[in-house]
Amino acid sequence: MQNEAFKELRLNCCYLAFDVKVDDLAAAVKAIGALGLGGANVTIPHKERVLDYLDEVEEQARLIGAVNTIVCRGGRLIGYNTDAPGFLESLRADAGFDPGGSHVVILGAGGAARAVAYALALGGVESMGIFNRNLSRAEALARDISRSAACKVEAGDLKGVAISRALARADLLVNATSAGMHPHTDEVPLSDLAALRPGLIVYDLIYNPTKTRLLLEAEARGCRVFNGIGMLVYQGALAFELWTGQKAPVAVMRAAAEKALGNVKKEESV
Repeated sequence: MQNEAFKELRLNCCYLAFDVKVDDLAAAVKAIGALGLGGANVTIPHKERVLDYLDEVEEQARLIGAVNTIVCRGGRLIGYNTDAPGFLESLRADAGFDPGGSHVVILGAGGAARAVAYALALGGVESMGIFNRNLSRAEALARDISRSAACKVEAGDLKGVAISRALARADLLVNATSAGMHPHTDEVPLSDLAALRPGLIVYDLIYNPTKTRLLLEAEARGCRVFNGIGMLVYQGALAFELWTGQKAPVAVMRAAAEKALGNVKKEESV
């Protein structure tokens, strides 16, 4: 996706993947500046830990407590979180949904859920329900959100009756758990599928498979469904713009991402 964007704008850049062990994270981050790299993306399990090794962290990323994009500027390493604004942009561009004044339910309380929760809270939602298998993590995230935003926030576990009540008035349901991700495609994060109703927007951050069992069940019940490829593309586009200072060719990036996922499907079926 990034390399196709560089190619489209004729930029002399290359995007590569590096496997970094937890114990090597400090050295790997230091190497970004030492090697003269323009920047980097950071993925699990390093998004939270990497904050300790940066010269500066943008305010929203510090608030969320996670960095997924690093920019090397003037020898300084600056951390950003493009997951949160990338998710919001996908909601607006792909689903035509503005979170202002809405009621939302989030499944999960990990790093992805934190980015989504802060994005929606700062986007002006009226209420938010955070439900997780580990209740204490949901409660901790709810407390963090309550300290940073004016929206009403509640926490609960994935099997309690509170989630059904929250979904009864929800405009948006976001799955930020790994339930349903390949190869565990039979898993579904929601125990009460009957709570899904026509008109509800269901956004699953998973994009492999392109339609999880949750999305299939939701679609069958008249919900509007979206997978995580939009967030993937828009967070990547924002990172591209931070690195290059140029407008990202979003359509080119989406086509490249969809093609790559299509190739993965073909390989899995062989």
